[in-house]
Amino acid sequence: MARVLVAMSGGVDSSVAAKLLLDAGHEVAGVTLKLFSGDDIDAENATRTCCALSDVEDARRVAYKLGIEHFVFNFRELFAEKVMNRFVASYLAGETPNPCIDCNRFIKFDKLIERALLLGYDYMATGHYSRVERDGETGRYLLKRGLDHTKDQSYVLYAMTQEQLAHTLFPLGGLDKVEVRRIAEEAGLVNARKPDSQDICFVPDGNYPAFIDRAAPGRVREGDFVDVDGKPIGAHRGITRYTIGQRRGIAVAFGKPMYVVAKNAEDNTVTLGEDADLRASSLEADEFNLIAFESLGEPIHIRAKIRYNQTEQDATLVPEGNGKYRVTFARPQRAIAPGQAVVCYLGDTVVGGGTIRAQRDD
Repeated sequence: MARVLVAMSGGVDSSVAAKLLLDAGHEVAGVTLKLFSGDDIDAENATRTCCALSDVEDARRVAYKLGIEHFVFNFRELFAEKVMNRFVASYLAGETPNPCIDCNRFIKFDKLIERALLLGYDYMATGHYSRVERDGETGRYLLKRGLDHTKDQSYVLYAMTQEQLAHTLFPLGGLDKVEVRRIAEEAGLVNARKPDSQDICFVPDGNYPAFIDRAAPGRVREGDFVDVDGKPIGAHRGITRYTIGQRRGIAVAFGKPMYVVAKNAEDNTVTLGEDADLRASSLEADEFNLIAFESLGEPIHIRAKIRYNQTEQDATLVPEGNGKYRVTFARPQRAIAPGQAVVCYLGDTVVGGGTIRAQRDD
């Protein structure tokens, strides 16, 4: 029997994770994180995000139903520094960040595991649809896709270290969502039919530009749309209002479909081009975290994806030194966005992943 602290978001997944661990005979407690308040954002009006005030109450009610202790940890300052501020800075730099990855990297699987171990727990558990296995030959802990590939969340967990994987449990890794909801209903959990969270928790209305304007007043300025040759072809409303691959909302007529193909924060330009201009054969990534191997000295064939909902694509992972890697795809990929993550796989095993910095055409 192990002592397990379960990160309970108030949703059905983490609630069922707690129940399964309890049924397995472990000593279980739940914890919900306070990451912001109504002074930071309009959290009270959030309906489909995690970490809203109602989520804390749902988690507490589930813990009471299961007969386990429930704690609330205040990580508000750390969340602002490591997630919200990084989100704003990345957008201002012309990138497209994924704050859920930063939340997992710096909050849930760093600070929370640290706190759990200090309190005498053996493991921290979450409701992610992923798996942890140990390689019998190398002794390394492996991060694997959830068996339900439609719910797999390994993409947002690629930054996990060996130490973190050694102290993490994913009870839902072998289940699908239908089974999870059935377990919750049979147990009489209040959130059995609660919708999944959809939006970034600290931007509940999905209006990222407005959030950035409030967080960094005066930093977003109008500038030039330019074509792929650098020629001005119109005016944009601020680089934070556009994402790579975007077609709608450009508000300039060209007589043919035009897309956002690049953003340059230094000269405050947004490059527009045709669909073909969005495609590139390779990318550069840094802040790369290897999981399946201690190091990588030569290229390997893998499958990789550049966004959460994408199907993995055939590619080659090439180490370039100093934590930098190149991923070259068998077929050109559309809308490679700096700031997003590239995650590489061998079968169901996560090789590792990093932050996309640039696309390349070689």
